[in-house]
Amino acid sequence: MAGIVHPKLVNPDEAKALLAKEPELVVVFDRNVAWVLETLLGDLPPAKACIGLETSEESKTMETVLALERQLLQADASRNALLLAVGGGITTDLAGFTAAIYKRGIRYANLPTTLLSQVDAAIGGKTGVNLDGYKNMLGAFCMPEFTLLCPEVLRTLPEREFRAGEAEMLKTFLIGDAEAYSRALSGVTPQLLRRAASIKADIVSRDPYERGERALLNLGHTFGHAIEHLSQERGDDIHHGEAVAMGIILAARLSERTGLAAEGLAERLKADFEALGLPVQSPYPPRALGEAMCKDKKAAGGRVKFILLKAPGEPVIQELTVNEAIDDLR
Repeated sequence: MAGIVHPKLVNPDEAKALLAKEPELVVVFDRNVAWVLETLLGDLPPAKACIGLETSEESKTMETVLALERQLLQADASRNALLLAVGGGITTDLAGFTAAIYKRGIRYANLPTTLLSQVDAAIGGKTGVNLDGYKNMLGAFCMPEFTLLCPEVLRTLPEREFRAGEAEMLKTFLIGDAEAYSRALSGVTPQLLRRAASIKADIVSRDPYERGERALLNLGHTFGHAIEHLSQERGDDIHHGEAVAMGIILAARLSERTGLAAEGLAERLKADFEALGLPVQSPYPPRALGEAMCKDKKAAGGRVKFILLKAPGEPVIQELTVNEAIDDLR
């Protein structure tokens, strides 16, 4: 991925103009949002192939990627093809990873249809699938040609999924814009959506392979991925954004208990999140979270880089052992 440039964020008209120039377009879409194809792509030349998916964390596996690879072969997709992903973060992760390894790599672009994917998952070129219930253990960095930001496609999003996306938006503002964080507590606007997407795109452009600053985007995710793993293992129903919300509160508590943040940060964020209808209390004990975190792909030599907060807009990367982290949460 030499020569990475700033992730490209486009509006619907810009996306249509770019797609109209593609001689070989293949679409991978979440069947739940098939209506988006006609709404946004209906006046474009027919795609070479349209491949529908039934998406879930359980289907976000190498088996699904291999099935997509076979369908690309059956469609006789060449190395000049552009793979367009239409759906939420699971769809864009699957399609991006498929594009990264098909014929040693083809281009892809994202048309994200959830708030979470428009402000986070579909930006930055991280692609991947789960392995044995652990999040995104297999994957590749593969930058999309562009990501379409379109608030209009969010109109049919269930409230619970919209709230989960708000958690990722708030995470981004806690990292990079304390003033925007305060405004976002009053509701999501197109301007705030683009601001959150731009913050992530800026960070990615400076650190595309997560060798430094990009790790800040994992605020809430180390705890959050552990919560998601336990949720799947135990048959509970916790969305990614909900797990991130709980993880941010745990990270804020850890920030206080390590002396990084002043007392009261966790309670302030907890009140903010509760007012938006987000869950804030992990249903799992620290010891169980610790066991799951030991399997996290970011764990190295028994140590994990936790993203903590001095205050909103002031994140810090701090390396701790899992035991040090969970001991502080008891």
